[in-house]
Formats: sequence, structure tokens, C-alpha cells
Amino acid sequence: MSTWLKRSGLLGALMLAGCSSISNTMDNVGSTVSGWVGTSPNANTLKAADRSSAAPNTLMKYGATLRIQKFDDQRKMSSPNKLGVVTVRVMGMDSGDLLMDQEIASIATASIKKRFDIEGFRILEGSEASKALFEISGVVKELTLNVKERDTIVIGIETTVREVASGKVIWSGFVTEQDSRFAGVSGDSKEDIVNYLNRELRVVSSKTVEAISASLMASRPELFNLTPGTKPIAGVTVYVAPSAPVAAPVMAAPAATGGAVVGAAPVAAPVYVPSATATTGLLLVNTRPARAKVYLDGVYYGLSPLRLEMAPGFHAISVKLDGYKMVTEKVSVRRGDNTEMEMVLER
Repeated sequence: MSTWLKRSGLLGALMLAGCSSISNTMDNVGSTVSGWVGTSPNANTLKAADRSSAAPNTLMKYGATLRIQKFDDQRKMSSPNKLGVVTVRVMGMDSGDLLMDQEIASIATASIKKRFDIEGFRILEGSEASKALFEISGVVKELTLNVKERDTIVIGIETTVREVASGKVIWSGFVTEQDSRFAGVSGDSKEDIVNYLNRELRVVSSKTVEAISASLMASRPELFNLTPGTKPIAGVTVYVAPSAPVAAPVMAAPAATGGAVVGAAPVAAPVYVPSATATTGLLLVNTRPARAKVYLDGVYYGLSPLRLEMAPGFHAISVKLDGYKMVTEKVSVRRGDNTEMEMVLER
């Protein structure tokens, strides 16, 4: 039996003139990725619908507020919209590149954003974003879906959580997912491919948010009104995570007149400020223009200017900003010393 017959079968219902809309519900909240059946110049392009209209979670909202930056695309692809390749016959599609009508990084960011919303986090945008307690950013290192004799998908997304007030990286991790499937005697359709992509993105987004939630609940339980705790999650390699919270010291007040003792009052824990220590150095990263993405040894740390407590030794520092050329330099961080970098980006 030919490849065409094995993968597509004789599904007369799909053999339509012109084009037909197909859609898939993502996260069961109205987010869709859709495409069309019917050979055309855009036959291999899947359309990603606007996710902003999806119904928000109004049942549970934590005190942990987030602002979410668009994730950076570090995939080795010829186009930011390229998802993979099609090497077999699929109804309404041609062999060649498999594309999305949006950038892949935007689709991945939207998936993770939606999962945070579903889990009860409050996401602040626009003028409200400056009031967020935490900033979420990350890198799409791998996201491919190839339609072959067996469809294969590989996803690798690195996510970083920073405390906005201090700039401290409080969680950083890398989540991976790999899967393959045989389309069966009925063959593939655009809808099948869309469903497969959405399903695997949900897996990665759920793992990412679950891991971050556990760490934030352990370090800031007052924002969740829950018993703090962490748990291991398959497929998650944690780079940075907060330690268990330490109770603030208690200071006794002076004795009052007549021998009465005023009750002890807790002292608020100081705000964390990165600084050089006996075992670490301080790296200060400034850029012109400011608000550039800063990577240390390939890991995203946040937007400039940054104050980072680093292990001594040589480190590779890269800064990126839309519309400017990326700048990469080597820097030596010395134990107990401050190292300041001024990096100028050019168009």
C-alpha cells in the first residue's frame, strides 16, 4: 500500500473544494490553533487564533502576581514561524516546511501564560505590569513537530522567575518533552497535527507551572494561604530554587515602667540585595539601551540593569534587544569583588 493511502486513507469527507475551517480547544478554555483543508500557497501554514479572548480563571486567584515576558526563540530554524517539516502526503498539505502564522515563541509563551492563569496566578499587563511581584521569562530551545512515517515532537523550554523588587533569580529550570506517534491507516489531517501540538504544549506548560508553583509556595506561603511544600516532577531539571523560609528574628522591647514587659515584636526580614561575599563575586550588568535580555553562560537572568551574585571564574555574558545586534563578551568574576560591565548595543 502506498504512503499516500496508508496515511490519508479514503476519507471522502475531507475531499472538499476550496477550504474548510478546523479548530482545537486548548486547555479547554477557548484557545485554539486552526488551519484549512485544501491545497493552496499557504497549505502548510496552521493558523493560531487570538488567545486573549479565552475565558480567564475567576474561581481562584492567589496573591502572587506575575508579569510574563515573551520567551526568546533560540531554535536553529530558518524562520521563527517554522514548526517542522512534512515529508509524507497529508490531505490538503504539501511536502516541505510546516509553518504557524504566529512565531513559535509567541505560541509557547501564550500556552505557559494560560496555564498560570488556570492555576490561579494573577497576570498583570500594560500599566499594571510594574506592580507585579514576580517576572516570568524564558527561552524556547527546542520546539519541532515533524510529520513523517511517525510524527515526532520535541519540546525544550527554559523558564526563569525573578523577584521584581530585588531582581533576584528565585527559580530557573528546563522542561523537556518528547513523543512520537503513528497516524494510523486513516492518515493525518491538519486537525490531527494541531491536536498533537496542543496536547504536548499542555504537558510542558503544566510541568513548568507546577514546578514554579511548588517553589513559590515554599518560599512565600503567605501569598497562597497554603501549607508550603515542594515535590519532584518528572522531566524538570531545577537550576535555582529557594530554600525554606527562615523565621524573622524576635526582639524584646525594653521593660515598661512598673516592671511590666512589653510583648516581643517581630522584625521584618530585610530585602535581599545581591553582593560580593567570601565565596562569590558581584556582577553588575548595564546596557545602552537598557532593558536588554541578559544571558549568563546560556541561561537567561533578566533584563538590564542587573545585579547578580555569581560564582568566581570566567563567564560568558550575552545581551539581546529587538532591533539591535547581539553582544557577547567574556567576564572574569572575582571572589569578594565587584565587576561592572557596560555593554553598548548597535543596530
